[in-house]
Amino acid sequence: MIRVLVVDDHDIVRAGLHQLLAGAEDLDPVGTAADGDAGIAMAADLHPDVVLMDLSMPGTDGVTATERIVTENPGTHVLVLTSFSDHERIMAALDAGAEGYLLKESSAHAILTAIREVVAGGSPLDPKAAHEFLTSRRLSPQEISFTTREQEVLEMLGSGLPNRTISQRLGISERTVKAHLTSIFHRLGVSDRTQAALWAQRHTDFRSGS
Repeated sequence: MIRVLVVDDHDIVRAGLHQLLAGAEDLDPVGTAADGDAGIAMAADLHPDVVLMDLSMPGTDGVTATERIVTENPGTHVLVLTSFSDHERIMAALDAGAEGYLLKESSAHAILTAIREVVAGGSPLDPKAAHEFLTSRRLSPQEISFTTREQEVLEMLGSGLPNRTISQRLGISERTVKAHLTSIFHRLGVSDRTQAALWAQRHTDFRSGS
């Protein structure tokens, strides 16, 4: 049974998600929180497998809450469920340690599938969120813009370093490294780390595009 905590400041959203989760035989909605602070506290008490996290909330926002939860609860996965699909919010959430990013317009099936996917080690991205990265396929190497952390991860990947070594050198979790790699794959239009490493080796000047 996958234990899920819902964090969202809208009553109707929390109620609807609780009902959706309760109707799935393999999911257990262990609680709901109305803001980031409550979500952090409940994650520590309930030890959920997955936290469905909204981003825009009063007080402690979803990005800050995500970072706290994944740092303090290594066994918990955070799946963002928000109304925003802009690049900045997506990158902030992934950088904080979120392992997936969905929009609230997603179907019930998509939400349930994404929850199972993050537990299985996947990184589900809403099609609109993925489009933010896929548009980079039309750009030249010099026009593809990476964040500073993405540059570091991609450079180390190009040097042949595994995720564990990258996480140790950068002082971040392996889950965060994986989230950065997911972003890099989409932005480059590649499907795996081997292709991304080859891209980095062939375009040693990619950092100039930042």
